[in-house]
Amino acid sequence: MLRSAAALVRRATMSTLAFSSRSLEQWGDPRSTMAGLEGALLGAGNPLLDLSAVVDEALLKKYGLELGNQILAEEKHLPLYKELEESFQVEYIAGGATQNTIRVAQWMLQVPGATTYFGCVGKDHYADELKKVAAKDGVQAHYMVDEATPTGTCAACIVGGERSLVANLAAANNYKVDHLRQPENMACLEKARVIYSAGFFITVSPESMLTMAKHACENDKTYCLNLSAPFICEVPPFKKTLMELMPYVDYLFGNENEARAFAKSEGWETEDVEEIALRISRFGKASGVRPRTVVITQGADPTVVALGGRIQKFPVTRVPADKLVDTNGAGDAFVGGFLSQLVCGKDVAECVRAGSYAAGVIVQRSGCTFPDKPFGFAWA
Repeated sequence: MLRSAAALVRRATMSTLAFSSRSLEQWGDPRSTMAGLEGALLGAGNPLLDLSAVVDEALLKKYGLELGNQILAEEKHLPLYKELEESFQVEYIAGGATQNTIRVAQWMLQVPGATTYFGCVGKDHYADELKKVAAKDGVQAHYMVDEATPTGTCAACIVGGERSLVANLAAANNYKVDHLRQPENMACLEKARVIYSAGFFITVSPESMLTMAKHACENDKTYCLNLSAPFICEVPPFKKTLMELMPYVDYLFGNENEARAFAKSEGWETEDVEEIALRISRFGKASGVRPRTVVITQGADPTVVALGGRIQKFPVTRVPADKLVDTNGAGDAFVGGFLSQLVCGKDVAECVRAGSYAAGVIVQRSGCTFPDKPFGFAWA
């Protein structure tokens, strides 16, 4: 009886090993890169609840909105949120550029607690929804709570698969560096290997961004920043902060419109994305540990990467028009996929591949949402 049981165990063990071998051959061994990933990626930004709706051209015209643009709400835009809820079918989705990126990176990594997120919310049911989503996604959300201000919202107005974003930061606008400096949050910063913020956070807490950027430089960590929107380059106080951060930036992300807006703000007489990327990569750095990498996406056109005085271009797998649902969050998703590989020490080609995969998934869904697992993505 004992010999029979032992034989069963041996056969089961051999079967498991054979299955594991096949799985590793197909998907790669996640254990080699996933070990010790808890808290490895930290994001800080403006947490918003997205009000996403398919609208008409008349609404865009009424509020002076342009497809493909991202703006902060002015007084004239405030009625938009109520009008969306009353006149269109609204879907509520956890949003905010940095939070989207961190959620996507967490989804790609599939390691609970691999990512951490800082931002400010109100004390209301919108904040409760954001907390639920973060917990469900496996993100460690350390929200600062402003009880006097409602949670921020973002109107995502969609026409023909393209979107116009109007962000009412509300509580998200009130993040303070004092929250970052709390011992439990400084412990998260100490643990992180890669630190990321979208450029939108420049409008809220430059001091927090500089604190994190300098920490990364002083501790041989990787600091990443996104240009996020043309107005970050066009508004003098925001551009000033951007340039103060630039010496600490190891990876700079943006799209072709943001790259050209940056070039214009510098007085460069060129709209050539490759030349712009190279010029930005050559700005001085506070640390000589690694050169700056500049990553510029161009929608369905090849992604441009400037590194070490050279340009690399990576083709994008086009999503068929009949499968395109919503470009909202595609750029954020690209960065999330990219960072999921960067935090595991992968090279630029693998980072871009993961970024393109993640963006391709997100544009086939409404808002920055994703299936339970990144099916079909093979780790190299």
